[in-house]
Amino acid sequence: MSAPEPVGCTRCGRTRTADDDPATALAWVSTRERGVLRWLCPDCARQHVRDIEGKLPDEYW
Repeated sequence: MSAPEPVGCTRCGRTRTADDDPATALAWVSTRERGVLRWLCPDCARQHVRDIEGKLPDEYW
C-alpha cells in the first residue's frame, strides 16, 4: 500500500501535515471541478466561503 499523496492548498500553497491539530485537519475543503480534485486550507476556505457555496469557478475568485 502506498502512502497517501500530501494535500496542499491550491490558493496559498500551504501543506497539510500529520502534526496539524485534528480540528484543523478536518477543516480542509476539497472541491472537484472538471474532474480535478483541489484542496483549500481552512484560512482560504474561510476567505472564499461565499464563492464556494455559490459554486463559482475558481478563476472568478
